[in-house]
Amino acid sequence: MNKNKRVAIILGSDSDLHIADKSVEVLRKLGLEFELSIISAHRTPEAARDFAINARAKNFGVIIAIAGKAAALSGVLASHTRLPVIGVPVKSDDLGGLDALLSTVQMPSGIPVACVAIDGGANAAWLAARILAVNDEELANKLESEALKMAEKVEQKNHDIKQKYNK
Repeated sequence: MNKNKRVAIILGSDSDLHIADKSVEVLRKLGLEFELSIISAHRTPEAARDFAINARAKNFGVIIAIAGKAAALSGVLASHTRLPVIGVPVKSDDLGGLDALLSTVQMPSGIPVACVAIDGGANAAWLAARILAVNDEELANKLESEALKMAEKVEQKNHDIKQKYNK
């Protein structure tokens, strides 16, 4: 596995940590190195710019940006790097995360941001791993193994349900 390529997880606020925990769980399961930071697109815009500009030099291969409400973080980061950026919109009490979702997906041409579901921290990590696996055969094999385990769980549940209800 290419241990030099790491995943950056950037939170817009510490209130988003419960979503980042889902990303961390997946990245640890896959043995991927990551770094977690809080950087606000609105309150610390210079820090966001500096992080994005220097991310490649710090051996990051992909950035996960987790933010709610206006959710400008993923777009700000994507505007300052050519690394893949995955946006995770966070659910809010106001609009249920729809505001963050639309802010994340409505990027101008040439500044792409991949987007997972509202509160989709786990899928952001799975997508980050797939991106890194393009050039990492060992990681690709781990992902294949995890997919087989998921399929086996579904098959077992199907078997259990049939045993219980189809007598």
